[in-house]
Amino acid sequence: MIEDVLKREGIIAIIRGQYSLAEQFNIAKSLIAGGVNIIEITLNSKDALRAIEQLKSSFPNVIAGAGTVLSRQDVDNAIAAGAGFLISPNFDIEVVKQAQKQNTLFIPGIFTATEAQAAYKADCKILKLFPADALGPKYLKALNAPLDKISFVPSGGINVNTIESFHRAGAFAFGVGSALVKQADYMDTKNLNELTKNAHILASALELARANA
Repeated sequence: MIEDVLKREGIIAIIRGQYSLAEQFNIAKSLIAGGVNIIEITLNSKDALRAIEQLKSSFPNVIAGAGTVLSRQDVDNAIAAGAGFLISPNFDIEVVKQAQKQNTLFIPGIFTATEAQAAYKADCKILKLFPADALGPKYLKALNAPLDKISFVPSGGINVNTIESFHRAGAFAFGVGSALVKQADYMDTKNLNELTKNAHILASALELARANA
């Protein structure tokens, strides 16, 4: 199941921006080379649906998902493109139901315990804690105490310096955007090599955090 892969891999790399399809291919290839095998393409990115299709066909062992899924039409479009999971920055019950009808994992974004419990009652067991950097690891730990049946994926501000503290606070997995995929020219070999290096460093930091837990 995708949930098991998410837990094992731990890192969801987020591609957001006006990159060409060729750049998005290069970004994915570099992330994979660095040990990151779950990739989210946000739907407000350029050619997002085509990029998801490209990921699915070019890297069959990688799980490609869609982010910034805000409507029922977004759900349908992303699933048709081959998205293995869907993520949103908010909780919208109608959007969740649309994904559940098609047996596709939907990870809604939450900010408060009230939102988290509402999402859980809608049968969402994995939730995106966003923006994580504004809340911090102590907030996640506090949420985890009473809501221990929910798996939280902090996103926003996750990097090599914060991943261990969020892991200790009970994070299930991590959404990582600009700490990996910075705004750059990804037709440039130097930038691609830097991306692979950063992906490897982050994956290693998570591995170390798990070993020290």
